[in-house]
Amino acid sequence: MASAKSMTDVAYDVLSKKKRAVHFSKLWEDVSKICGVSSDNIAQFYSDLTLDSRFASLKDNKWDLIERRKYEESHVDLSEIELGEDETEEDEEEPETVHDNDEY
Repeated sequence: MASAKSMTDVAYDVLSKKKRAVHFSKLWEDVSKICGVSSDNIAQFYSDLTLDSRFASLKDNKWDLIERRKYEESHVDLSEIELGEDETEEDEEEPETVHDNDEY
C-alpha cells in the first residue's frame, strides 16, 4: 500500500519512532516499503533528505532528526574546511605566449 505522504515525511515519522540514528540503507528500506516505491527513487530520496532541514546527516551514513542533535553534531564549521593551498599572485603561472617566429 503506497503512502500519500512524501518520502521525507515518511522518513520523519520513521525516525521519530526510533531512539537513535539510523543507517541510510535501513531508513531507505523502511521508507520505500511504506511508500511503495522502487529503488529507482533512492537518489531522489537521498537528495531530498539532504535538503530537508529536519534531518541531520551524521558519520557513517547515518541519519537522525536534527531536533535530537546538538548543534556541533549537525553543523559543519566552515572555518575548518581546507580548500587547498593558498595561492598568491606570485604562485600563479603565467600563460604561455605563442610567438610566430616563421620568416617568409
